[in-house]
Amino acid sequence: MIKILAACGAGVNSSHQIKSALESELTKRGYQVSCDAVMIKDINEEMLSHYDIFAQISKTDLGFDVKIPVVDAGAILYRIPAMAEPVYQKMEEVIKGLNK
Repeated sequence: MIKILAACGAGVNSSHQIKSALESELTKRGYQVSCDAVMIKDINEEMLSHYDIFAQISKTDLGFDVKIPVVDAGAILYRIPAMAEPVYQKMEEVIKGLNK
């Protein structure tokens, strides 16, 4: 199981849209994924240590070095397949690199 973390300002809208899209699309592509959605302010090093990938909506300075792969997933929110596809492809590339 690949664990992905998505975060947005309130943890209830954008991050949940990305969570839903990633779980749906990556499952269709044959991956076992679980994605959580949280408020960006709640992320800390301890929390991130429990995830394999951080799906950020925008580049955010968390105040510490992120030690897991980061994928910019904000384009999913436009709901335009041509914009979302590169995000899914990058996710697949990162997942394959995890060797899980």
